Amino acid sequence: MDTGGTNTFLFAWNPHKYEWPEIDEQIELLQQGQSVKENWSCAGYKKIRPGDRAFVSIVGHEPRGLFASGYVASEPFIGKNHRGKEAYRVLIEFDVLLNPAKESILTLDILNIGKLEKQVWTPQASGISIKPELVEELEALWLDFLQTRNT
Repeated sequence: MDTGGTNTFLFAWNPHKYEWPEIDEQIELLQQGQSVKENWSCAGYKKIRPGDRAFVSIVGHEPRGLFASGYVASEPFIGKNHRGKEAYRVLIEFDVLLNPAKESILTLDILNIGKLEKQVWTPQASGISIKPELVEELEALWLDFLQTRNT
């Protein structure tokens, strides 16, 4: 898969620190073909650009692993984080959004097999780079997971 010069980033969500009460509504909107965007802290703000690929991992809570993907939809900007402190953030426009409390996600035990184990899937900081040599395998695994999870 040719990424056309885009990079891929991993964002983190810890439900113990940040509630997401509208996740079910947003999943429904996405299924109806509507645009769903959220802003996220971004440690890699110097490298990230609109159009870059984004994956979101749940951390600090089981199950841990990937539950969302999309694309960066803004330049980095200064905004308030969950503690009210200013931090670099970006908008992510989702193409897939699952509710980890209700649906199966791509868990760490699967992500930590083979080459993909070289990536930290539960980062301390949100918006870190995913190693370029892992992106093609990650995209294939994510697609396979999405196609087979409900069968």
